[in-house]
Amino acid sequence: MCGRTACSLAADNLRRACAYRDRRGKYRQPEWVRAERYQPSYNKGPQSSGPVLLSRRHLHKDADSSERVLMDMRWGLVPSWFKQDNPSKLQFNTSNCRSDTMLKKSSYKGALLKGKRCVVLADGFYEWQQQSGGKQPYFIYFPQTKDAMDKGTEGDEEGKVCRLLTMAGIFDCWEPPAGGEMLYTYTIITVDASKDVSFIHHRQVRAGKGVAGMPAILDGDEAIRKWLDFAEVPTQEAIKLIQPTENIVFHPVSTFVNNIRNNTPECLAPIELAAKKEVKATPSNKVMLGWLKSSQEGSPQKKEDDLPKWTSQFIHSPSPKKTSADVLQQWLGKQGQPAVKKRKA
Repeated sequence: MCGRTACSLAADNLRRACAYRDRRGKYRQPEWVRAERYQPSYNKGPQSSGPVLLSRRHLHKDADSSERVLMDMRWGLVPSWFKQDNPSKLQFNTSNCRSDTMLKKSSYKGALLKGKRCVVLADGFYEWQQQSGGKQPYFIYFPQTKDAMDKGTEGDEEGKVCRLLTMAGIFDCWEPPAGGEMLYTYTIITVDASKDVSFIHHRQVRAGKGVAGMPAILDGDEAIRKWLDFAEVPTQEAIKLIQPTENIVFHPVSTFVNNIRNNTPECLAPIELAAKKEVKATPSNKVMLGWLKSSQEGSPQKKEDDLPKWTSQFIHSPSPKKTSADVLQQWLGKQGQPAVKKRKA
């Protein structure tokens, strides 16, 4: 499942990170809708609000469906047909939506068939591995390279930002029965865990049904375009994009993240598994550390001393044959720790 994420970019930097080309090939940045409601966070859980991308046509019927907008929505879908006066009275958990049942459950089917598809944005998400002494949290994200940082405004060197994790979601809009402000909410679609991260958390089978998984990650702008453009890409074609991806990396983090009230860069900072201490900075961390420093403007933490000390886990030229376990093993070796054994698939 996906139960915790991080999205630490300030609103303007988040907008630059979502730059894209529209149907005519024009370079654009999505416009914010109610940007003042967005709050960056290193530790975001269900019922909190988070940034999503959606087609502008959902808000303006005459808009080009390939145009995108950013909106802050609450995590945990409230169906439009819910009749009670308080959305908190919804009796079931809708923070995640399993891909194999999303066209069967009424909470999601109606919205999905109406094209209410969105992309949930994050630096990455957290997952916990069950161990004898408790649960070890990991942070999972896209590999970061210098090229991935060059997605700011064209020709604007200061616009360089990280590559955000882009997760497939479904949204809906609920109106209070007595009238009032419309509530926009979303759910994250989940799939079976990919091979690289299956050792952290995988779907267990009970009575023939999976009970957990990982977010459905949209890898690349073409996948994002198809998922968002509901007017051009029908539901049955769009759902073919929902599948596990191997293009992710991860590192262990402190159990500090376990408390949802903790919201500082320490949540993301890599640790040494043996000593459970923060890893010292290395020369190879400049790309990601540089991004994080620049992203602090307008975000919860601004002091440089509070920034995590990133390591070479953030690879510059990922080999298609190298798994996240290999990267983690290499990272631990460089820190003078014994190499971890590769786990059998």
